Amino acid sequence: MKPLGVDPPHQSDTRTIYVANRFPQNGHYVPQRFADNRIISSKYTIWNFVPKNLFEQFRRIANFYFLIIFLVQLMIDTPTSPVTSGLPLFFVITVTAIKQGYEDWLRHKADNEVNGAPVFVVRSGSLVQTRSKNIRVGDIVRVAKDETFPADLALLSSDRADGTCHITTASLDGETNLKTHYSVAETSVCQSVSQLEALQAVVECQQPDADLYRPLGQESLLLRGARLKNTKEIFGVAIYTGMESKMALNYKCKSQKRSAVEKSMNTFLIIYLGILLFEAILSTILKYAWQAENKWDEPFYNQKTEQERNSSPNAFLSIPLLDQKAQVNTSDLNEELGQVEYVFTDKTGTLTENEMHFRECSINGVKYREVNGKLVPEGMNDDSPDGCTPQLELLFLKAVSLCHTVQISYDQPDDLGGDPFSHANGFSSNNMEYYASSPDEKALVEAAKRYGYIRARSLTAEVEEPAEYKLLHLLEFDADRRRMSVILQTPSGDFFFSYQQWKLYYIDHKGLRTLVVACRHFSPEEYADVDKHLSAARTALQQREEKLQEAFNYIERDLQLLGATGVEDKLQDKVQETIEALRLAGIKVWVLTGDKHETAVSVSLSCGHFHRTMNILELLQQRSDNDCAEQLRRLFGFNWTLFLSRINEDHVIQHGLVVDGASLSLALREHEKLFMEVCKNCSAVLCCRMAPLQKAKVVRLWKTSPEKPITLAIGDGANDVSMIQEAHVGIGIMGKEGRQAVRNSDYAIARFKFLAKLLLVHGHFYYIRIATLVQYFFYKNVCFITPQFLYQFFCLFSQQTLYDSVYLTLYNICFTSLPILVYSLFEQLVHPHVLQNKPGLYRDISKNSLLSFRTFLYWTLLGFCHAFIFFFGSYILMGEDTSLMGNGQIFGNWIFGTLLALETHFWTWMNHFVTWGSIAFYFIFSLFYGGIIWPFLHTQDMYFVFVQLLSSGSAWFAIIIIIITCLFPDVVKKVFYRHLQPTSTQKSQWNTNCCSVFESVFLITNP
Repeated sequence: MKPLGVDPPHQSDTRTIYVANRFPQNGHYVPQRFADNRIISSKYTIWNFVPKNLFEQFRRIANFYFLIIFLVQLMIDTPTSPVTSGLPLFFVITVTAIKQGYEDWLRHKADNEVNGAPVFVVRSGSLVQTRSKNIRVGDIVRVAKDETFPADLALLSSDRADGTCHITTASLDGETNLKTHYSVAETSVCQSVSQLEALQAVVECQQPDADLYRPLGQESLLLRGARLKNTKEIFGVAIYTGMESKMALNYKCKSQKRSAVEKSMNTFLIIYLGILLFEAILSTILKYAWQAENKWDEPFYNQKTEQERNSSPNAFLSIPLLDQKAQVNTSDLNEELGQVEYVFTDKTGTLTENEMHFRECSINGVKYREVNGKLVPEGMNDDSPDGCTPQLELLFLKAVSLCHTVQISYDQPDDLGGDPFSHANGFSSNNMEYYASSPDEKALVEAAKRYGYIRARSLTAEVEEPAEYKLLHLLEFDADRRRMSVILQTPSGDFFFSYQQWKLYYIDHKGLRTLVVACRHFSPEEYADVDKHLSAARTALQQREEKLQEAFNYIERDLQLLGATGVEDKLQDKVQETIEALRLAGIKVWVLTGDKHETAVSVSLSCGHFHRTMNILELLQQRSDNDCAEQLRRLFGFNWTLFLSRINEDHVIQHGLVVDGASLSLALREHEKLFMEVCKNCSAVLCCRMAPLQKAKVVRLWKTSPEKPITLAIGDGANDVSMIQEAHVGIGIMGKEGRQAVRNSDYAIARFKFLAKLLLVHGHFYYIRIATLVQYFFYKNVCFITPQFLYQFFCLFSQQTLYDSVYLTLYNICFTSLPILVYSLFEQLVHPHVLQNKPGLYRDISKNSLLSFRTFLYWTLLGFCHAFIFFFGSYILMGEDTSLMGNGQIFGNWIFGTLLALETHFWTWMNHFVTWGSIAFYFIFSLFYGGIIWPFLHTQDMYFVFVQLLSSGSAWFAIIIIIITCLFPDVVKKVFYRHLQPTSTQKSQWNTNCCSVFESVFLITNP
């Protein structure tokens, strides 16, 4: 804070904020412009939707190609109407725009709920209710208990005398433990609206940045999205608003994500474009070569051969199949769920519940566990007779009961049912609610209360009779000491003693978080000496931190070890099974967390991310580039040597890597390739102490690596948004509080365990459906257009069309679209339960195998082969008795329907209806179209042609012969490969079918 009247520096690294927007009145001051408080997660506005959506759609090669064809047909005289290309293109563009517009409308709706939330600000000497989006930088905002902070606020005052407040950041990072923040010393006394109205102050701070761990002053910055707890109300001045808030700056700009299937399809389209250009150029050359001969002197009305380009747009639409248990924000990436190779997951709130539960303890070498709410030695049960509590055990329980920083709230929340954290925060039956800066402390205090060693008042122990202890000093926990301790006065007042809780995290065979408990007794003289050291250190004007550390080390010595506690960080349901399923599916799992190293490793072991037999490599606390490079070389050499030593054995040693944020920054600065080589040889990687943007950087590192693997990021907090937006597929967990991750994700699920079903089942289904759809559309259009090209050799390249213009228009829209559409909605190669129980089947579709160049070449050659059979088969079998114009297509419709029937494994009544109905519709339409003289048509070349065709026996004979000729090689190929080179999926199909047959036989023979 500083006095008024000083103009803010312009174009500097700091910003000056006038509290309550009281600007200088000297006439020379020009107010700075700051962002408003609106949060925007949507992509479009009502003004830019049409141009921006059209631009994104025509970036797709397919849409752009058919747009050019449509424009060419409009500008020059062509044999076919522009409607043949324009109508399907308009249909595809319109449906896609409606779908994407609806998805963005849902984002706008979610944004409006946040931006329209009611808030109270101090204006004109009173509290005024307004909307969150109307908050301006400099406004004084009042936030009440259990409300979220609408902007980044600098804490001015609270209802507490010491000016502190307690918050939870569950919506930001998933952590439900309490954090203490301190108000600015000069403003902590301003606890009323009138006092704040009279306040004249200026805040000077740095410009907005994305660093969450650089606080504004002494823990005085309250981040947007955090929730006020155990404090009636606070007042804060808005420092950063809207998209300039720290969490918003950690978001990645929304960009259009494109799936691997779409990228493959673009490659295939370029190849087909080359084929069409070759056909067009060849036709043009032959046309002019033949025209140069004197005997070919008939006029030509069109100077360019565009007929080969009259194929209708392939309706490349990803069909969204919405899972009722999930929320779909982007349905363009459904098939990408079947191609994931790396999963990057948050820990807190994603893998764990962030709820600590006391499980067991060790007192004087004796292991105790909780049984039915009682603490009993191992080997005994709760029915055993109660024994006399030894003095050491009593001392241990007193230490656990007294050595903590837990805060207690006695007031029940006004709306308990609407607070999702009421149970998680320890609300008990006697209207008490525990809050703690450490979830471990909260779990231990709750356990001590269950065992009857703590009363309603903090720092009060109860054994036989209530006894109160006076807190004299609190030695706070810090990351270097990894401990905290208290100095207390006993009820008798005769002597002083210290109970210390030494926070030492290690991993035992159960993956529990372990806290070592110790104590030390002081004589009055010793306490006086200790008090002198602490007072001198805390009042030091220089090197205060160093002197405090020296004082703490002086006090925390000569300790008596009492025992250790085991606290479990509760995992979400079926997390271990889900991670193991992903590993069997060939997916590597990385855990990216902001937690400390020991906690992160503990959870990784307990959830199965790290195995007990896994060799754990560490890249921690690297201080320089040289040290980091040396450690990476050491890890890479050790990894490779160990691999070579085990290469002749039956098993391969798996490696896990642990790296912290500081070391990661050094590794990515100049040793990126070496770091990636180390990671590639590891089965699991754990990154701890990560900033949000570091998470996104790690995802981008693998996303852009030479192998170009498909990445998936999953998290529940606002600090995971940048990672979710960076990955190919972003998954948001519907956490206990906040919806930032859900709003910015592509898909949202309720729990981590649903990820297995989302990938292994739905991802498998989506991918095979879309891959077959793409290949089938290419195939049937090759079959459709190639006879047109071959026909040019029989019409002297006069650009006469083989098909009637109505058939050209309806071919992709009506005649052949419904069967593949229903296939892409309902097809299942194997039963969903089989896919979940056999994760290895996911490997059959990995690496975009169904859209590989080999598969593409097979479908293309199949299309050309069938096209030649259609054309020359009808020409040879029917000769000159029947015109080919408009009727060669009949063979194609039969072939397409029966070929798709061979590809279908999951038959429903809908499949039967559209497959055979499409063929029937073609006959019915042709009879009506050619059997009636339509007055609105200028020409009707097809009048009565179809009736004559069907009355010919040779036509029916040709239909049967051509269908058998086309399908016979494909049937032989399928049988050959299924018996000689079956995939795991095909083996599962065989086993499932055999089981069904055996069950049917059993039911028949045993009625």
